[in-house]
Amino acid sequence: MIDLYTWATPNGYKISVTLEELGLPYTVHPIDIGKGVQKQPDFLKLNPNGRIPAIVDREEGDFPIFESGAIMLYLAEKTGKLMPTDRKGRSRVTQWLMFQMAGVGPMQGQANVFFRYFPEKLQPAIDRYQNETRRLYTVLDTQLARGEYLAGDYSIADIANWAWVRVHAWAGVSVEGLPNLQRWLAAIEQRPAARKGLTVPHESKLDLTNPTQAAQTVQSAQSILQR
Repeated sequence: MIDLYTWATPNGYKISVTLEELGLPYTVHPIDIGKGVQKQPDFLKLNPNGRIPAIVDREEGDFPIFESGAIMLYLAEKTGKLMPTDRKGRSRVTQWLMFQMAGVGPMQGQANVFFRYFPEKLQPAIDRYQNETRRLYTVLDTQLARGEYLAGDYSIADIANWAWVRVHAWAGVSVEGLPNLQRWLAAIEQRPAARKGLTVPHESKLDLTNPTQAAQTVQSAQSILQR
């Protein structure tokens, strides 16, 4: 049994979708990052960095794992799924997983901050992070022109990148003109496990057409940034 400590964010969804795809039983522990639960002593024992997600593998002596990419690798290796077994295949998946960890996540995350959450509109910062996020999307699009998924078969690399790119509009970044990326986004969105994973611990809809809901999301994010 896996204990999942998470919240409704792209990084949190990376793990809930992975668990659903793998068919592993898990217990959800919501960590309300808007209330600072991730900074409490009990959670810091699982992740000293005070960030979600984290898991505890009860079958392995209550072994804790933090950092979303590390969790995904651990779960794939534990089950022998969503990751090739040959060295080159494993490397390809790991490369595209690291691409999300080092590129898409940080750049799109900063685009969110400066475009949505920062009280002042610093246009050079907005342009910097939106342009870099879009550039990374073009890299994904080019790779997806070579195959259905990023690294051969559907893998944790696809889940990791998809969890972020699917909310591109919230960062103010378009996917227009990137047909391979659009096709890939739509295909993963139709996977039952992906849809189920997006409801854990609850579904979060960044509705740009609902000013009240959007304002509440911004307010919540601003409180998190102060912690």
